[in-house]
Parts: sequence; C-alpha cells; structure tokens
Amino acid sequence: MAQAINVYPMEHKIRIKEEAARCLLCNDAPCTKACIKGLDPARGLRAIKFDNLECAGLYFSSEGCGGCDAPCEKGCIHYDFPIRIKAVAEQVAKREDKPKADLSIDFCGIHCENPFFLASSAICTNYEMVANAFEMGWGGVVYKTICLEEINEVSPRFDSVEDEKGEFWGFRNMEQLSENPPEVDFDILKRLKQNYPNKIVIASIMGKSEEEWVKLARTAEAAGVDAVELNYSCPQMKYAGMGSDVGQNSELVTIYTHFVKQAVKIPVIPKMTPNITNIMTPAQAAYFSGADAVSAINTIKSVTMSDGSAVSGKKTTSGYSGKAIKPIALRHVLDITKHPLLKGLQVSGIGGIETWHDALEFLQLGCNNTQICTAVMQYGYRIIDDLIDGLSNYMLTHNIAHLSDIVGSELPSFVRADYLDRDTFVMPTIDREKCLGCGRCYISCRDGGHQAIEFDGERKPHIMGKKCVGCHLCRLVCPSGAIGIAKRVNKRKN
Repeated sequence: MAQAINVYPMEHKIRIKEEAARCLLCNDAPCTKACIKGLDPARGLRAIKFDNLECAGLYFSSEGCGGCDAPCEKGCIHYDFPIRIKAVAEQVAKREDKPKADLSIDFCGIHCENPFFLASSAICTNYEMVANAFEMGWGGVVYKTICLEEINEVSPRFDSVEDEKGEFWGFRNMEQLSENPPEVDFDILKRLKQNYPNKIVIASIMGKSEEEWVKLARTAEAAGVDAVELNYSCPQMKYAGMGSDVGQNSELVTIYTHFVKQAVKIPVIPKMTPNITNIMTPAQAAYFSGADAVSAINTIKSVTMSDGSAVSGKKTTSGYSGKAIKPIALRHVLDITKHPLLKGLQVSGIGGIETWHDALEFLQLGCNNTQICTAVMQYGYRIIDDLIDGLSNYMLTHNIAHLSDIVGSELPSFVRADYLDRDTFVMPTIDREKCLGCGRCYISCRDGGHQAIEFDGERKPHIMGKKCVGCHLCRLVCPSGAIGIAKRVNKRKN
C-alpha cells in the first residue's frame, strides 16, 4: 500500500491530544510491529486517546525515537497521512513505571478487585467473551439478561450518532436479551465463577410474573453467582409488562423486588430506567423492598433517522447510550445518592463511561461500582488498560490510599439552584500569547452572549468589562485554550 506523504515538518510542535485522536486504534497495530526499538507507540497513542496522557510516556522514548527514521510512521495505516508518532513521542513527558494503586472496593458486601464491570449487553453473551475480558483485567461482569421467553432479534439492530472522526457520540440499539436457552447461560455463569473465583459474576434476569422472577433468581444463585441484577429497564422489549414497563411502575418494582429478596440470599440489584419523570419513585420502591443496591441507568428511549438502521423499511424507538448520555446518567445517580431516605443504598453507575475520568465522576457522586458497554463495543475490552492505569495514577497523585475514600467525595459540592451564589461573578481572561486570533470568542459572544468582546485590527479579542456578565461562553468555544478564569469578585452595582 502506498504511503501518504506527511505534509507537516517533524520539528513542528503539535497538539498531541489532537494528533492521538487521529489514531485509528488498529488491531495488531502495524506501528508497534514496525518499531525497531521494541517500544509500543500504539499503546502510547491509545493512552493519550483515553485521557491518560500522564501514563503515555511508559510506551514512548524520546531518546530512542531521536535516532531513528520513524519506521512506525511508515507502517501507520491511515486514510490521509500517518500519525506523527515521533513528534508525539518527543513531546510526551517521560515517566518511570511504578506500582499500581489498590483499586479494590466492596460492593454489596462483595470484594471487587476493581470497580470496572462489563454491563449486561452484547459484550458479554458467552463464556469465551467474558473469560477474555477477565484475563485482560476487568473486575466483573453483569452477564447479558436471561429470561424464559424466546428471543428473536432484528437485523440490523444498531445505529450511531458520530462525530467528524466517525466515533460514537451516541449509540442506539434494538437488541433485547440473551438468545441462549436459560440452562446454557446458567451453565456459563457457573463455569465462569468456578474458573475465575476472584472475579465478580452477576446474573441479569428478567421475568414477567412473580414466579418467573423467583425461578430465575434461584437458578442463578444455584449456579454460584455473586449477585443478581433485576432488569426493570430495557426500553425495547417485544413483550408488554417487561423491561422498562416494570421500572416505570413502582408497584411492580416493589412486588418483584420483595419476592426475589425473599427467595435468595445473594445481593439483589434492581436496574433503574431513565425513561421516567422521577427516578426516585422506583428507586425508593426498590430500597424499601430490601434491595441491596440499584444500577443506574439503562439506555434512554430514543429515535434516530438513519435509513441504514431500518428493518425491512420500518423504524422504531429504542435505547440510546454512549458518551452523549453521561450527564443525564450522572444526574440520575445524584438524585439517588443525595436522597436522605436512601442512606446506605449502594449504586452501580452506568451511562457514557469511556475513560477513567468518566468512571471517577460516577465514583465521586457516590457509586461503588461502574458498568461499561458502548465504549467496549467501539474499542474493545482493551480499554481496561487505561481505566486501571488512569484511576491508579489519579489515586497515587492525590495520595488516596483507598478507592472507597473517593466514593461520594463530590456530593457536598452539589446544592439546589436556589443555594448558588448570585452576588459575585468571574471575569474571563485572555492569554494573548496563546490566542490564535481566530475570533471564535467574538462571534459566540456577539451572537449568543452579551456582545462583550471587541475584535481589534491585530486580530486579538478584548473583553469589555462593563458588558461582560461572566457567562464564560467565550472560554468554552476557544479552540486554543487561551481564555481562562480570573478571581471571583462582587457584582457591580447598577
């Protein structure tokens, strides 16, 4: 294959996060195979991509890269020009390998080696898949939901909303539950727990009557699983009275949770639906019925219009996931963890988690555990490397000895809107050295703000103090990071 020409000089200082974002994250990466120094540039680029810049230096060597002609770049597969790996390596800070922090945490009384679990979905549908994930470092799995109904899926059943690089901002799926016979799935769960006794194996189940819920829960317990998750939240079930139909009905949540709790001794974890006005209604029903924890949230009912996702020319509503839903998921988690009546109810956080920092936010809002699906569907189980490295580095950097010390640490920062300070404001400041003179701040302030920025003849912005209200729209749209935050001061008197 002919190589594209790199039109940028190697001495040109690049923005390494922007450059790493161009990486296609190849399987069996040719750049690493081509490296004559025995380094792992593909792993380093992946670390940067997944918000782990501080650990990327483990996989590059500026000294080693300085004396070679970048065979890694000659091997790079790309649709335009190769990733400028040598320039990235020379700008990444060197870092010595060091021991990992202790990421273990207790969830529902179960000791977990780390808080990263596979969420119940297409990423965990057979023994080989889950075993592979366990070998790579995942702490546990919530296996794809088992039911007593015959499942017959549609094709195609996925759709996505993508950015300019083709990466998922949002992901829509019409997939339902496990297509395996229940006895096959329970045998898989039994073998997983036998062969990986230190990993956490949770059965997700769904019934449509008290008898079915109890039967499935008891069979799961007999298979040796650590806990059972009650799927009250799948938004695209073919049958009425299942999935989110249950999660939207607090009476059914109460009844089914109570019956399952009476039937088994292992922890019971109802999974909450976001497709409801107030998630506290089913969460309280679960809590007062004896639930040990809740999982929040499942996918959000949605519509996408792509013809490529139509089934024989027909379309339907189904579940939306991916990083676009993370703020919504965090809001639902916050509603549960801040509620005074739910003291002691643990939460497994789900929704838009892609990087270690995403997971950290769920922990900071009170989750003892996280579940991940869409990011694995796009990038594979390998993202566990940076989830572990990034969270470990954060703990070591901040002298945090126990992961449980992070849980809920940001809750005191959240108050009702009427408690927010409305007597002071913060002016943005402009670093003229970093400013590129593009005028994005000027345009946004003029057309979407308070017309408080002037754009001079030298293509530099100036903030007009008498007009600026401190909304910081300018800071958010600046592509070069040239706009910062000044000291908070009292508002001007009119």
